[in-house]
Amino acid sequence: MAEDVRYDTAISLAGRTADPRPQPVKTRIGGFGGADGLAHFLHDENIALLVDATHPFAARISHNAADAAQRTGVALIALRRPEWVLLPGDRWTAVDSVVEAVSALGDRRRRVFLAIGRQEAFHFEVAPQHSYVIRSVDPVTPPLNLPDQEAILATGPFAEADEAALLRSRQIDVIVAKNSGGSATYGKIAAARRLGIEVIMVERRKPADVPTVGSCDEALNRIAHWLAPA
Repeated sequence: MAEDVRYDTAISLAGRTADPRPQPVKTRIGGFGGADGLAHFLHDENIALLVDATHPFAARISHNAADAAQRTGVALIALRRPEWVLLPGDRWTAVDSVVEAVSALGDRRRRVFLAIGRQEAFHFEVAPQHSYVIRSVDPVTPPLNLPDQEAILATGPFAEADEAALLRSRQIDVIVAKNSGGSATYGKIAAARRLGIEVIMVERRKPADVPTVGSCDEALNRIAHWLAPA
């Protein structure tokens, strides 16, 4: 959309990543102050269409977007990557939250690959009997109070072969992941299937009831249709 002269495009980032990738459009960083603040922004900036392309686990942002769009009458579409699905050979334990994932690890010591991002990693401090390899884009702050942990700072995409090598080298026997969908972080899921490693999968909450597309191409087609001259 950056090169399409029909649109004046802006992007808003939550500000949770220390060094976000540069974007070729006008960029703002930081929250809006809830649905009220977002509604004021949509009105003041004369926004015609809002695309909710946030992470599928950022439920509050998505609900605020739906609320603000309804209040202002601004058209809204949500871009949601399709969820990963269970395939033959997968060993998934499905849970509804990160807190449930902690309990699902059990009491016996395990070697855990924690791939849920940094925001909710603190929940695992109540299970210090396990050994953790924790991967995130930015450091977990404050540092986790866990006796046996290794931090890996990395940004995807992650290839299946590289993920398999990591799992083998750290002798991982269980992965904790969120069902975020997409290909960039699917490598660990495919590698776990190949190696017979259990995955504790945090499933998504029910999303806001708004028009939804599953790919960028679908989103662009919908945008072109909605914003076409009458």
